[in-house]
Amino acid sequence: MAKKLTQLKQEFTEGLSQISRFWGFPKGMGAIFAVLYLSPEPLSLDEIVEQTGLTKGAISTEVRTLARMGLVHRSSKLADRKDYYEAETDFYKSIRSILKERQNSEFDRALRSVQESLTELESGSVVGDEAQVEFIRERIKALQDFFNAFDTLTSAVIKLESLGLGNIQKILTVLK
Repeated sequence: MAKKLTQLKQEFTEGLSQISRFWGFPKGMGAIFAVLYLSPEPLSLDEIVEQTGLTKGAISTEVRTLARMGLVHRSSKLADRKDYYEAETDFYKSIRSILKERQNSEFDRALRSVQESLTELESGSVVGDEAQVEFIRERIKALQDFFNAFDTLTSAVIKLESLGLGNIQKILTVLK
């Protein structure tokens, strides 16, 4: 039995909603991106409301976040005051945009906080059960090592941008 296109779109939208939630984003954000990605032309907020069932306020908020992340773009139509939105289809560009977002001051403050905690623990200025202090120091050090590695990886991926999509795919093929 053939599946209706509308059913397939709903299932795809639900799938992206689940992926969005898995990565810590609202389900609605995944649904909005899915609807825009499957649309051959830009959609207005009203059209997105119609297709997702979300409120206009929620969509407005999520679309701004998606736009800041580089996953959707705003456009307009001649003689129409409404804003229209379309999904970014260059996934490498989207990933680079998301990774660049990590360079914001909020993330940097979090990294500094981890570093400051580790510095205090290593300076000996924190008192308490020695075993607990050492356990916490090891945990924070492991987290800092991960963040530093992630920061290095992020910088490398952003620098790959200059190589172009074809070269990136060749590099990834070699790494498999």
